[in-house]
Amino acid sequence: MTAEASTIERLRGDYRRATLLRALALAIASVGLVAFMVTDLATGPSGMPVSTVWSTLLAGPHGNDTMATTILWQLRMPQTLMGVLVGASLGICGLQMQTILSNPLASPFTLGFSAAAGFGAALAIMFGGLLPLPDLLVVPVSAFLMTLVACALVYSIASLRGATPEILVLAGIAVLFFFQSMQSLLQFLASPEVLQQIVFWLFGSLLKATWLSVAVLSVVLALALPFVLRDSWKLTVLRLGDANAASLGLSVESLRTKTFLLVAVMTAAAVSFVGTIGFIGLIAPHAARAAVGEDHRFALPMAALAGATMLVAASVFGKLISPGAVIPVGIITAVAGVPVLFAVIARRGRGGA
Repeated sequence: MTAEASTIERLRGDYRRATLLRALALAIASVGLVAFMVTDLATGPSGMPVSTVWSTLLAGPHGNDTMATTILWQLRMPQTLMGVLVGASLGICGLQMQTILSNPLASPFTLGFSAAAGFGAALAIMFGGLLPLPDLLVVPVSAFLMTLVACALVYSIASLRGATPEILVLAGIAVLFFFQSMQSLLQFLASPEVLQQIVFWLFGSLLKATWLSVAVLSVVLALALPFVLRDSWKLTVLRLGDANAASLGLSVESLRTKTFLLVAVMTAAAVSFVGTIGFIGLIAPHAARAAVGEDHRFALPMAALAGATMLVAASVFGKLISPGAVIPVGIITAVAGVPVLFAVIARRGRGGA
């Protein structure tokens, strides 16, 4: 065997080992997510042993134990599944945003999507009775549409100067402050009762989850994921930089535009039902890269698993520290995310990737 053939064979072996390690990391993350899901189903104001959770799950939504079935299938199961779907959506969107913007501190909320959703929800809470929609859908639909408006604003502003990462970030910050100021205006004008509803929505809580919201977000994810996975290798190439990606034949601006639109739709669907949940889209991508590296074929599913696990874990933690009045997950993720953000900044300051 020649030296060149030996080197090729060694590189193939290294690639196989790296692939196996990444697959193992994904398997471990999946087991951890399932464990947190079971724990989340077993915790709550009324409590429920794990054995009862398993038996009620196996019995299905029409089991003989009416009380346990109602608690598990009608109350806790939608919240847990919504936590998984929202966390996965934000994790994927965060990884995509950090890739197309070449910014380790980017997230879906960097471009003002979260603030726009909050403004849409506040608008619906104050004036929702004027819309010809069922009460259950007024706030989510308004939050979703306003997030798409923010997407259109950011992209329109950026398009005037070229949709480069720097211009997108600057446009996003402008839109972010605009919608935050509009949120503040509505809160100032709202009555105490309406203000309380607006503030609770802005906290971000899985208590709003229903089977309808789970179904809607599942459909959005099912439609978006094929496009996300199809571009996974292109996103990996984009991590080499715009110039290198273009030299390899990649249409950088087209990829950035498609990814931007996908992130807008997925983020809008994720936050429209549960409210503002910060830091998941920022932290999950860094956890994914630390576990499986830059290859988006593995990093995208790992970011989804990391985001889902973090959000479900936040739900469990909120129930444990305050069983009588469950703390909204948005507060838990914000508090827990601050030290991680400091760690990311410190690592970048030392020249980390």
